[in-house]
Amino acid sequence: MGRLIFNNPQRRNAMSLEMWETTSRTLEAFDQNPEVRVIVLSGAGGKAFVSGADISKFESERASVEQTLHYNEVTAETSRVLQGTAKPTIAMIKGFCMGGGLAISLCCDMRYCTPESVFGLPAAKLGVGYGFEGIRRLLEITSPSYAREICFTGKRYSAEEALHMQLVNRILAESEIEQFVDETATTIAENAPLTVGSLKQIFIELAKNPTQRDPERCKPYIEKCFSSQDYIEGRQAFLEKRKPQFKGN
Repeated sequence: MGRLIFNNPQRRNAMSLEMWETTSRTLEAFDQNPEVRVIVLSGAGGKAFVSGADISKFESERASVEQTLHYNEVTAETSRVLQGTAKPTIAMIKGFCMGGGLAISLCCDMRYCTPESVFGLPAAKLGVGYGFEGIRRLLEITSPSYAREICFTGKRYSAEEALHMQLVNRILAESEIEQFVDETATTIAENAPLTVGSLKQIFIELAKNPTQRDPERCKPYIEKCFSSQDYIEGRQAFLEKRKPQFKGN
């Protein structure tokens, strides 16, 4: 399991340009590591997942149009890397999940939060432009009407409201969320890696604009499952009524 922890607790894990760049590099390293089968993202300190962009850095990182464009390119690339990783991803959300934090969580495959978690997209309250792909992901995960409400109002939403809007999979007690996420990640990691990987590729393809989707890209991943030793192991384990030991080949 790969763990990526956003570590800026004194600012509720607000993201600086350096943090966005480090996130991309870390995810790429996890993606290349065959020992990593699941990636869990969380925030340090227990008060926030990510509270958004680090506004204290705006003067040094986003003061000019050129700096802002560069910043937006970096954040967009991080989102692409996260959504495009071949490994299943889980966002474990405690506390604030705002702005860029919400965007990061929406790039993950699954999102679990605590009852105290708070969600929102306050761009309209800050005069910040928000990218097309981020809004598209929001609309696909929630609904057109909720996506508009979240964007236009800039309001904060409770965990229960986020669950109702389908922004999160489940709400778990503070005392239970880490164990639940670990157990979920372990379950995924113990499943057949080639099957999980092929399913992830299908979800990646489905997340694209309909005009850009190509099911043919997924066929080699599916075919690899049926020619693998894991396929044989899965059948044998079922017949022998034992737990399979998948190796990813």
